Amino acid sequence: MAASWSASASNHGAAAPRDGTPISGTSVDALTRFGLIAAVAVLFSISGGMLWLVGYNYDGLFGNPATKIHPSTYLIVLLLAWRSCASGNPVGHIVHLADRRPASSLMAAISIVLLVVVIARQRPGMAGMIDTFVAAALLVLMLSEDDERTFAGLQTVVHVVMTANALLALFEFATKTLIFPYRLDGVAFTTDLRSSALQGHPLANAMVTSIYVLALLSGARSLSMPVRIGLIGLQCAALVAFGGRTAMVTTVVLGGCYLLFQGITKLRQGRVNLLGAALGFMLAALLPVVIIVAAYLGFFDALLERFVSDSGSANARVEMFELFKHLELRDLIVGPDVDLIDSLRRINGLEQGIENPIIRTVLYQGAFFTLLLTFGFVLFLFEVARRCHPGIWLPMLGWVILINTSESVASKTTLLTKFVVLALVLYRPARAAFRPVSPPAWSGQAPR
Repeated sequence: MAASWSASASNHGAAAPRDGTPISGTSVDALTRFGLIAAVAVLFSISGGMLWLVGYNYDGLFGNPATKIHPSTYLIVLLLAWRSCASGNPVGHIVHLADRRPASSLMAAISIVLLVVVIARQRPGMAGMIDTFVAAALLVLMLSEDDERTFAGLQTVVHVVMTANALLALFEFATKTLIFPYRLDGVAFTTDLRSSALQGHPLANAMVTSIYVLALLSGARSLSMPVRIGLIGLQCAALVAFGGRTAMVTTVVLGGCYLLFQGITKLRQGRVNLLGAALGFMLAALLPVVIIVAAYLGFFDALLERFVSDSGSANARVEMFELFKHLELRDLIVGPDVDLIDSLRRINGLEQGIENPIIRTVLYQGAFFTLLLTFGFVLFLFEVARRCHPGIWLPMLGWVILINTSESVASKTTLLTKFVVLALVLYRPARAAFRPVSPPAWSGQAPR
């Protein structure tokens, strides 16, 4: 009995050391651990603008199809292949991961099936299926192995890269110089001076930063309170530099409601930290002064201009519904002719995008495939939320709001994979330490 227990624990990477030191989770080999940390670092810090500088046309419409996939996606796929082969039973390893994360496996399967359909029907979105959905699902499968050292490294990478991203954004904002501007087929958008930082597009930066701020509020429990407050202040300043109106409003409203709710809860419980309360009152007193000085120096001018003139975004959200008037029922179910949709977009002034992922997917892929993909997507998010501690509801709500204000996951993006990393890494539940159970007396073997 004891021998069989030890063999089982060893097979799952959870056997305890002979000295009885408590451990938790499973363990992965050093190459897998380093590879996952490197993949997340590349995911958060390498934008299409950077890739263009080395001849990798990621954001363009033309060029080598292999360059339309983000390098982090290639790393994730290679790591999964390596880990499966290193296990000694590649098929068994994949089945084991799929059993632990069934919804992620389902979304990967649905995305791959839709990828084949997109290729067969010669429709746009091939790279989008891979980068947007397959990469996120495979990363969740990889992280299901639950290695403590890997998650510790990922936490460090996330905080370091997001801090560097915010500092670079503020530098670009102050100097009016974009270090890695967003490019389309190499052409930089010189008229848009919103910071691009490490994430590339300003709105992608704003969305990731907003989710990170909400995660710092209700998650990131490994950080001390002063560090979290400092990071929140830095990231909020970067949000202004990115100029994301919806992201800013979402962060302020959800974050403010969360803080108010937490404050009321603490007061009702009678558990108020005097030092924390004093610090809170000091910050509350200084905040109006800081805002007034920043406004006087012109810090909010660019953001206020975005609220005054939205470059047609609000009109685009109305005009996108006009496209359905020109389509038949069959077109809505299986997807209309792509050339027709492109023509209708130009006529209605929607060249810049259809600012809702469900509407865009219906128009290009049809309602049937949209329902199938949405079904897998919802189950996937639910599975990710179940692996986090309860505070995940705050960034999850923010995420659902923000992705519905642009094309987001309906086009090629790494936003979903980034959200998955922020959720699983910053909302990782505390793991209870355990020791191996001594074999019962009837087994005929003495406990070790």
